[in-house]
Amino acid sequence: MALDENREFDRTRQRALTRYYVDAGSGGVAVGVHTTQFAIRDIGLYEPVLKAAAEDARAWTDRPMVMIAGVAGPTKQTVAEAKIACSHGYHAVLVSMGALRGQSPEQLIAHCRAVAEEMPIIGFYMQSAVGGIDLDANFWREFSCIDNAVAIKMAPFNRYKTLDVMKGVVAANAEDRITLYTGNDDHIVADLITPFDIPRDNKIVRLRIRGGLLGHWSVWTRKAVELLDRVHTVVESGADLPLDLAALDARVTDCNAAFFDVANNFHGCIAGCHEVLRRQNLLETINCLDPDEGLSSGQAEEIDRVYAAHPDLADDDFIADNLERWLA
Repeated sequence: MALDENREFDRTRQRALTRYYVDAGSGGVAVGVHTTQFAIRDIGLYEPVLKAAAEDARAWTDRPMVMIAGVAGPTKQTVAEAKIACSHGYHAVLVSMGALRGQSPEQLIAHCRAVAEEMPIIGFYMQSAVGGIDLDANFWREFSCIDNAVAIKMAPFNRYKTLDVMKGVVAANAEDRITLYTGNDDHIVADLITPFDIPRDNKIVRLRIRGGLLGHWSVWTRKAVELLDRVHTVVESGADLPLDLAALDARVTDCNAAFFDVANNFHGCIAGCHEVLRRQNLLETINCLDPDEGLSSGQAEEIDRVYAAHPDLADDDFIADNLERWLA
């Protein structure tokens, strides 16, 4: 979310961000999620921000864009947010359950079912370092049985837990109905290129992760789109996986370590993304709603380092060519 020097909502810069994501080729945008800052709910900005993104996307392009709204909090609040998202034309809601820590798996499933009565839902396995709850394969089996569940974003930053989601989907016989997205910013390319073989009834069910729903992809987005297109082309062709494509996993993860401030347990993850967008002149400041959120010591230097080490992964030239138009 774009904030000005006074930490007020910067409508012009926010519009430019949406136009950037559209022109970069994104299949959709997710709004009201972690990188939008959960605190927008505390200051009355949840609906204005959702409304702005929906209006700006529709005004800027005629091509289909998947609009996803993040919903969070206790069940009553989450259902109310889903109704807001529906009223502004969003297609699905990403259900964050961090506020429900301590509730039983059965209570969490009941929460998801309540939200699914309002809109299609996307499950969200958030890493524990930023407030997520540990959820096993049995939970994801029950989630995948919800009729209006359409996708799952896997972001536990953990290979074992990522496999638990897939085991749950396969156990529910939902592999043809549930679309899998990576949110594992530490293994983006590996998730996209790997076929996942899961046993069921003495047979193997092969799953693929179809795309990404990633905070990392809020920056250098044009290059992220090109990467995903390349992965799809290789996978659909059945050709052998080029080693240089596989090697991108480590390079993209190296960039993510700087953007997400891994060295400081993700303290500067939102400010790090803001800093990249500020350097590209899309944002005016790196301000977050919480004055205590900002770049950690040494994080700016780490961003300098990955810019120098991986210049082909940045999209600064694309932004420079279009920025004036986006800000108009």
